[in-house]
Amino acid sequence: MREKPYASRLQDLVPVRVSRMLQSPFAFYRGTAAVMAADLRGAPTTDLEVVSCGDAHISNFGFFASPERALVFDLNDFDEGGVAPWEWDVRRLTASVYVSGRDIGMSEDACRDAAFAAAEAYREMLRSYCRLSTRERYYARVDTSSVARHLGEKGERTVRKAAKKARGRTSEQVLQRLTTIAVDGGIRIVDQPPVLRHVDHATLGEVTDLFAQYRATLREDIAFLLEQYRVVDFALRVVGVGSVGTRCYLIAVEGPTGDMLFLQAKEAPPSVLTTYGGRRSAVPGRPGVTDFIEGHRVVAAQRILQANSDLFVGWIRGWAGDSADRYRVDYYWRQFRDMKGSIDPDTLDTDQFRSYGALCAALLARAHGQSPASAAIVSYLGRSEEFAEAAAKWSAAYADVAEADFELLRRAVGSGRLPAETGV
Repeated sequence: MREKPYASRLQDLVPVRVSRMLQSPFAFYRGTAAVMAADLRGAPTTDLEVVSCGDAHISNFGFFASPERALVFDLNDFDEGGVAPWEWDVRRLTASVYVSGRDIGMSEDACRDAAFAAAEAYREMLRSYCRLSTRERYYARVDTSSVARHLGEKGERTVRKAAKKARGRTSEQVLQRLTTIAVDGGIRIVDQPPVLRHVDHATLGEVTDLFAQYRATLREDIAFLLEQYRVVDFALRVVGVGSVGTRCYLIAVEGPTGDMLFLQAKEAPPSVLTTYGGRRSAVPGRPGVTDFIEGHRVVAAQRILQANSDLFVGWIRGWAGDSADRYRVDYYWRQFRDMKGSIDPDTLDTDQFRSYGALCAALLARAHGQSPASAAIVSYLGRSEEFAEAAAKWSAAYADVAEADFELLRRAVGSGRLPAETGV
């Protein structure tokens, strides 16, 4: 089970993925959404389903630009999005708090307290959100000043630093760092193998056609805007930890005045909620959709769960540009970077880390509050701390499982059973 997810990855990138997961037990945990979905498949639930993130660990919350160009903080990864029991997201989150807390040297009591605080914040905030009208819940958001207040005076410096870094992550930065001027005067992405490279089985004309297909999934004003841009280059790029080995393309498009915009087309395989968790395939909010595209599923989950979504998120049905077989691959598209950033748990002290985990849980509650089942979940959780106590206890046990699995990975690499490529 622990090696099965590697089979569907680009095999030359599996060593990169393994290497990134070997960095720490929490890095390993980030790459094992499939394992956890399989572990939770047979676990008892309340049978109350929500639109689920599918991978709600604490490093999948971060900064990004709102459509109004304000810097906001929210869930920011929906590759595994779908419909699932609400408990699965909460368990994924509280266990990540426990594993990450151990990673940064916190005591067992402090880890347990942080997991408890996250579960309690989820319960309390979901109750608070459900006192609001459905529309008020929809409009609720968290900006950088709210994050700073949540982490306290000492954490404010950490937030300011992370926010400043995020604001610098723009298309202009990508242009400077990842491109060069070609002989013909055009912009060209610079190969940096194995993490960034051009591919052999897709042409510029074909990607231009896919760009048109993508535009058809956007809101009319954004589609009209992008009609003025043309594709000038594209390359395969390695991203993240859990995503390493899936296809992800950096696409450079140029506007009529020479301004550059960088888009990301990321492979959308079936959600682990379906393949390992046994849940039904679904496009959240579109139960009657007949032409099912996995990228549509990802985009729908993002639009529902985020308070402010990238207006450029869309989807296509494409193919494997790295393979001569050119078999079908679904993708979702979005802006590349666009002021994206995160808070590194390593930079937080124990109190700040506890507050950060609780903040992430509160945002998860806001996301789950969009689903009709949220009121029933509030009734189930009640007003006591019993749920938080149980969640903290379960998270401690699952952290032990994750660390044992991490040791198995280390042994598999040490014995040569799995390859690892360091330094990338």
